[in-house]
Amino acid sequence: MAASNTSTNPLAQFGKMTELRQRLLFLVGALVVFRLGSFIPVPGVNPEAMTRMIEQGGGLLNMFNMFSGGALARFSLFALGVIPYISASIVVQMMGSVLPSWQALKKEGQSGQRILTKYTRWGTVGLSAFQAFGIAMALQKEGLSGGVPIVYNPGFGFIFASVIGLTAGSMFLMWLGEQMTERGIGNGISLIIFAGIVAGLPQALTQTFTMASNGELSPIKVLLVVVIVLAVTAFCVFMESAQRRITVNYARRQGGSKAYQNQSSHLPLKINMSGVIPPIFASSLILFPATASTWFSNASQMHWLQRLTTALSPGEPPYMILYAGMIIVFAFFYTAIVFNSQETADNLKRSGALIPGLRPGKATADYIDAVLTRLTGAGAVYLAAVCLIPTFMQTEWHVPFYFGGTSLLIVVVVAMDFRAQVSAHLVSHQYESLLKKANLRRG
Repeated sequence: MAASNTSTNPLAQFGKMTELRQRLLFLVGALVVFRLGSFIPVPGVNPEAMTRMIEQGGGLLNMFNMFSGGALARFSLFALGVIPYISASIVVQMMGSVLPSWQALKKEGQSGQRILTKYTRWGTVGLSAFQAFGIAMALQKEGLSGGVPIVYNPGFGFIFASVIGLTAGSMFLMWLGEQMTERGIGNGISLIIFAGIVAGLPQALTQTFTMASNGELSPIKVLLVVVIVLAVTAFCVFMESAQRRITVNYARRQGGSKAYQNQSSHLPLKINMSGVIPPIFASSLILFPATASTWFSNASQMHWLQRLTTALSPGEPPYMILYAGMIIVFAFFYTAIVFNSQETADNLKRSGALIPGLRPGKATADYIDAVLTRLTGAGAVYLAAVCLIPTFMQTEWHVPFYFGGTSLLIVVVVAMDFRAQVSAHLVSHQYESLLKKANLRRG
């Protein structure tokens, strides 16, 4: 009996799964390369002063530093991370829904997708160079951090080295992510962001336990924080897995002397169709004034910027209201871009499928659009609630790490996708082994 359980358990046969083992080893090796590269500094920057500026600056810099696994605080080659690639991908995706010529490319299949991928890569180069130039100029203007110079030798040489180094680092990460997608498991770009976020967890846990041992955090608060972390994580897993399945019937078909009965299927619609894009957009826009105020803190004409930064500080009512509102707006906006109800209805009509009680075409599209609007409303509220949790925890309880929001959503979504990919490989291997056994028996 034990032997039978061992033979049917996919994990027990992991040693025989050559392809899956090779993919996992390649994935681990690529992540090791990413972590090692995040410690290679761009020349000309004082690392201690840079780290101090990031910690004191907050805002947008902290978010980018979290996504890059601390590479921005070290001003390493991977300081920009994959943010330029993600931004270029979003722009190309949005333009593909607006420009007729790009819409035609999307319908051409793999050939059109290759052209759009080329546009994304060139956009990544442009955005990386632009962001690298902006960061280099800002560091030169910042001058000192805690009385220590950030840039040793300001000038053209430092700007040129920063632009070349940071752009090359972003392009290498883009290539590495594509290789991880092709030769590893899951989406490589998402896994790079996942690794950057998870890399900061040990330090956050150590700092939390240190504060608890010093009496800065009471044991009850620590226990409550752990319960909230587990509960919110479970809630995110539930919401990201939740679907609204619309029943779809396929018409009865006649094939020779046989008549095929009506087949029933489902059209799955996720509650959160927009993913993590709305929080990223909202965070970038709402944190920009705080970041800009640190760069122009000495400018006398920027008093309005200082007042705006104060009003939009985390924990303030204007920040809460504006942040939640922007997440909700971006959720509806991005869902409308990535999902076309009319196109889905046309595809159902061409395949001979219909929703019971609805006529094909416009009536089906209106029904799908109404269902999707209600789902997006619930998903937008869920995103806003999850993203506001870390603000409450930091302002009210002074929790020393940023839990929730974009980082939690990315970790949950990537972990669920990785698990699904591994399970698909296990099932595929088990199916192939059954086919081989059946062929041997027939032979």
